[in-house]
Amino acid sequence: MRYIALLRGINVGGRNKLPMPQLRWAFEAHGFNEVSTYINSGNVLFSSGETDISALKEKCRSLIQASFQMDIPVAVLSAQALTDALAHAPLWWNADKDSKHNAIFVIPPATPEAVCVQVGKIKPEYEQVDCYGPVIFWSAPLRTFSRTRWSKVAGSTAYGSITIRNANTALKLAELAGI
Repeated sequence: MRYIALLRGINVGGRNKLPMPQLRWAFEAHGFNEVSTYINSGNVLFSSGETDISALKEKCRSLIQASFQMDIPVAVLSAQALTDALAHAPLWWNADKDSKHNAIFVIPPATPEAVCVQVGKIKPEYEQVDCYGPVIFWSAPLRTFSRTRWSKVAGSTAYGSITIRNANTALKLAELAGI
C-alpha cells in the first residue's frame, strides 16, 4: 500500500536540517519500499505492507529519532486517503489565484474538529475553512491574510498537532503517489 509521511518542521528557518537523500536512505534501511521525497520540507512517499496508520506513524517517528536524533512529529496517511480528501476539497479551495490555499494535515491523536476548536472561530469575512478526513482546507485572500484566525495558528496550542502544505504541494503529493 502507498503512504505519505509528512514531517513537521523540517528544514524551516534553518532548524531541523535534514537532507532528503539521507531521509530516503533511512526509510529504505528501515524496511520501507519505493521511497521518494518531494521538495525539501519532509514529504516522504513510500510503500509498506503495514496497514495500521498508528504503527506506521510511530515507526516513522522512531526511525527519524534513531537515524537523526530528532523528535519530529509525523503525520502519515495513505495515498488513497489524500486522494479522497482532495476529491472532497471545497470548490473555493485553490480556486482564486489571489488567495493563499493550504492543506493542514492533523497529526493524531488530534482531530480536525479539536484543532479547529483550539484555533478558534474563523473570521468568515477573511477566510474559509472546511475539513475532510485528516485534512483541514483553508483559503484566504493574500491582501487580508494577516487578519485571519488561521494565519496566527503558529501561536496557538494547535500548532504542535498539525503540519501545513500549500495546495500545490498537496496536489503534487497526490499525483506522485499515483492513485
